[in-house]
Amino acid sequence: MDPSSTAFFLCDLQERFRPIIYGFEHVVSTTNKVLKFAKILGCPVLVTTQKTKVLGPIDPAVNLESLGSLHVATYDKTLFSMLTPEVLAFLESRPHIKSIVLMGIESHICILQTALELAAHPTKYKTYVLADAVSSANRAEVPLALYRISAQMRAANITVTTSESLGFQLLRDASRTEFKAFSNIIKEEKDATAKAVEALLGQRSAL
Repeated sequence: MDPSSTAFFLCDLQERFRPIIYGFEHVVSTTNKVLKFAKILGCPVLVTTQKTKVLGPIDPAVNLESLGSLHVATYDKTLFSMLTPEVLAFLESRPHIKSIVLMGIESHICILQTALELAAHPTKYKTYVLADAVSSANRAEVPLALYRISAQMRAANITVTTSESLGFQLLRDASRTEFKAFSNIIKEEKDATAKAVEALLGQRSAL
């Protein structure tokens, strides 16, 4: 895994869903940490929304502004999968992208369908689902969705992991110039990371 060939996809983390998604605030917290990783490593971030005329924009607590030009686009959709024509065009315009990191909601619908379609795509993208950055309205749906992804789709280039593990996998080497900034993020986000992992993964040990 290399930052130069990695993109982050944020799915439908809209303000309207805040009251109904389990652990929504933790998904936002982890997402913001991962956006910091993307910024220091230079990874593009693509965002989707689901029917904004009805469901509104991305939650304002998600710090997309900090990314500058790394936030390449926000595409509205009606599909459950993120792989709309616009997103597919984005991928076609960046053939160097080989790894895609998924965050957002809902685990058992949009995240699952996106992961499966990426696995079926001719490019065979290596797809990472961040277990501490996804959730659903019904808490019990989440471990089942992640189980389906991790247990049944290992052969299809899909990996379920955590934000911190993925960050270290991207960085790979403590001698990199980005390591100090990365290390500071890990330290600054330590408490928030612990809370997110406990809330979102505390009941998922069977995975």
